[in-house]
Amino acid sequence: MVLKVKMLGLNGITAIAFKIDLGNAPLIIVKASRGYIMCGYLNPDMAEKLGDVAVIVSGVREIEEILEKPVKWASSKARALGVKEGMNGRAALEKISCTD
Repeated sequence: MVLKVKMLGLNGITAIAFKIDLGNAPLIIVKASRGYIMCGYLNPDMAEKLGDVAVIVSGVREIEEILEKPVKWASSKARALGVKEGMNGRAALEKISCTD
């Protein structure tokens, strides 16, 4: 198993990204101050049930792709912060990051 950890910095936002090579596709998560962006491997129903600020971007194989691909799903708490399906991951990351 290969684990990659990368700090992301953009527009005054700092987030930490994790990529784990599993089998046929990697598991990728980008953790921001108020929530996270996850790849399609993880369960949106559980994220909603737990009350997480969570976003799904699917079809990614590298950390950088999660910032460019469109949001496929957002939890109700992520939507309350302004995340919308179709916006790219970079815009979603800005919404779920505290910039204070």
